[in-house]
Amino acid sequence: MSASPPASPLPSFLRDLSVPAVVAGFVTVLVGFTSSAVIVFEAARALGASDAQVASWMWALGIGMGLTCIVPSLRWRMPVVTAWSTPGAAMLITGAAGVPLEQAIGAFIVSALLIAASGFSGWFERAMSRIPIGIASAMLAGVLLRFGIEAFASMQTRFGLVFAMFAGWLLARRLWPRYAVVVALAVGVGLAALGGDLRTEGLRLELATPVWTTPSLSLAAVVGIALPLYVVTMASQNMPGVAVIRASGYPVPISPVIGWTGIATLLLAPFGAYALNLAAITAAICMGPEAHEDRSRRYVASVAAGCFYLLIGLFGATVAAVFAAFPRELIMAIAGLALLGTIGNGLAAAVADERQREPALVTFLVTASGLALWGIGSAFWGLVAGLLALLVLNFRRRAA
Repeated sequence: MSASPPASPLPSFLRDLSVPAVVAGFVTVLVGFTSSAVIVFEAARALGASDAQVASWMWALGIGMGLTCIVPSLRWRMPVVTAWSTPGAAMLITGAAGVPLEQAIGAFIVSALLIAASGFSGWFERAMSRIPIGIASAMLAGVLLRFGIEAFASMQTRFGLVFAMFAGWLLARRLWPRYAVVVALAVGVGLAALGGDLRTEGLRLELATPVWTTPSLSLAAVVGIALPLYVVTMASQNMPGVAVIRASGYPVPISPVIGWTGIATLLLAPFGAYALNLAAITAAICMGPEAHEDRSRRYVASVAAGCFYLLIGLFGATVAAVFAAFPRELIMAIAGLALLGTIGNGLAAAVADERQREPALVTFLVTASGLALWGIGSAFWGLVAGLLALLVLNFRRRAA
């Protein structure tokens, strides 16, 4: 099921525009970029990319994520957030060393074609639609749990900064609920600036320049890069991304969105876009109540995130320096506070149905454990464990 687009999307967007949604979009990009950009840099280096080619990777990924956030979000007026494949980048670091960059680019194109086929064929969406909402919600809560924990654990190293942000968030939740995250971010940035903790020495205005790399194909690159990249992107990124959308209650048409992430990757791969996919953790920021109290207006947050991603693409080095200026504790605190509502809603939905309660708890615990096997992250294994528990427990009850 999909919603019909409005006749005039721009006037509707301007009416729906709000400060909390824009801040949620900024926090989305802040968390996504600072938590994994270094892995992408290392992946490019592992393939022998030059400094200009590394900058081109950020250009291609920023443009790709920006467009695949903005266009579907405006099209369906629902929050759609995409990201680069972090486990895919980690796989490139360990599994692609020694492969020429041209052959790696060819492997990116093969993987992109497989992702596009998985999306437009509809088989992936049909498979995900069979997952019970309790299991999907438990996966969501498990994926996000570490951010909630780290928000308070960061008080060990920066108690004054993080506690002040928490206090500001609490006060705003009591008086101005829509602006709670805005207030927390403002308090954190203000205290960091006053304490001299903002590292601004690397700031410079510099446009990124795309660099074309002519792709080539080899059997070794297809087997060693394309297929593993496709598998980890679908299992560790798109699968939890769909779960976040479903658990948040948005009827986003999954098949075309995934298909178009594949097409965007295909077009931008020669410039360094190795894999684009649905986001999970950062998507939850745009889909939660902190983005806007009105569910129908939260799509503005993902559009704002897309605009910030476009800025990353156009001003890669400059934006990287801006995000690097923030203390790590500030980033962890604002991410955890922005996700508190979504974590709570996920846990509530996970345990609501008594028949699914134990399987949902299994899903939650396995996902939150961080278990990773054969390069596939804990969200996938949490889903597998929960569905197995659901099957076994329901079979036992029917047999009894």
